[in-house]
Amino acid sequence: MATHRPVSGVVCRDGRFATSTRELAEEMAVALSYNGSTQAVMMATPADLDDFATGFSITEGFATREEIVSVEAVRAVRGIDLRIWLAEKAGRRLNERRRSMAGPVGCGLCGIDSLEEAMRPPPPVTVRLAPVAAGEIREAMAAISAHQPLHDATRSAHAAGFWLPGQGMLAVREDVGRHNALDKLVGGLVRKGIAPASGIMLITSRASVDLVQKTAMAGCGVLVAASAPTAAAVETAEGAGICLVGLGRTDGFEIFSRPERIHSRKDANVA
Repeated sequence: MATHRPVSGVVCRDGRFATSTRELAEEMAVALSYNGSTQAVMMATPADLDDFATGFSITEGFATREEIVSVEAVRAVRGIDLRIWLAEKAGRRLNERRRSMAGPVGCGLCGIDSLEEAMRPPPPVTVRLAPVAAGEIREAMAAISAHQPLHDATRSAHAAGFWLPGQGMLAVREDVGRHNALDKLVGGLVRKGIAPASGIMLITSRASVDLVQKTAMAGCGVLVAASAPTAAAVETAEGAGICLVGLGRTDGFEIFSRPERIHSRKDANVA
């Protein structure tokens, strides 16, 4: 399914108007249905949908990878229905916390029915990645820009990447929604048998509470964002045991929680 298409318009430069054509990202309503009942409707890029279904299920705490029996993407008149079937135990858990979310891109908390649910403390990340060299953070942020074809074509997509220290970039996913991009990345990793705890999550957006929550649910202990985090995101990351890095650039970054997870010397003893 196409992720972008040309759209005609009018451009104004130096006071002069001219016709133009620009590639714009596709955005579709994607329903995530569990065991026959719609749980959420998100506006998303119609790509990597199996990854999206798997990652969303994990980061929202609905199911583990092993509890996802099947995923089927069904094209509907106004969008896509992702039909996810869960094992019986996971299905019962979901029914107990049934909630509905529907909102535009960039809104990761739409429809949550309680303050407690919106600000839920995520489970602590128990698997500790060995301290990461600062140079690896800079290299990772430099590398992710080379893996964003949708953004290169449209200038309107977010990306989430996974960097494995000592090896490099293992996966990148893009979407018009920053939450969707992270969900797709998590889903892509676990479907390939790659443990999120073994590396670093990268996002090309700001780090908000919900992205920290999703990172914790995935079990990853280091999250690097291109922009600054919110104050609440820092508190959430500290509580979950996540090293939260913001303002990630090729020439530097700022560490907002768990700074002991980053060291300055590439040859430091990390045993």
